Amino acid sequence: MFVIRQDDLSGEDVRALLAIHLAGMQANTPAGHVFALDLSGLQTPDITVWTVRQDGALAGIGALKALGDGTGEIKSMRTHPDHLRKGAAAALLDHILDEAATRGYHRVSLETGVGESFEPALALYRKRGFETGEAFGDYEPSAFNQFLHLGL
Repeated sequence: MFVIRQDDLSGEDVRALLAIHLAGMQANTPAGHVFALDLSGLQTPDITVWTVRQDGALAGIGALKALGDGTGEIKSMRTHPDHLRKGAAAALLDHILDEAATRGYHRVSLETGVGESFEPALALYRKRGFETGEAFGDYEPSAFNQFLHLGL
């Protein structure tokens, strides 16, 4: 059973998973094309962060950024390496989408990289109905990123 809670990013295990996330993004995307947020970037009033735990162990992290136009952006989705393919990311994504709907958002979007390392996450998003689309917000399209959107 998964337990999902809003998180203040103060836990050492959460900060360690965030560091794994940033390192993974930097390892799989050229410099200047990584838009993953660091700790301070996630600690802003427009971003809500959740963690998912199983039997007390951190299984994943994810965030929802309010874009101010009735839309939200999924940020910093990462499953802990010890919990891959066990359902933690799916549970967290469903929680984030439910929260977006509760907030009255009409769309949720995300920016992610391209390549084999991103395929598991893309499969999850597509399974939930996300479709490839145009850049949004301040993002610029490049050969190193892609954009997905889900109407709510």
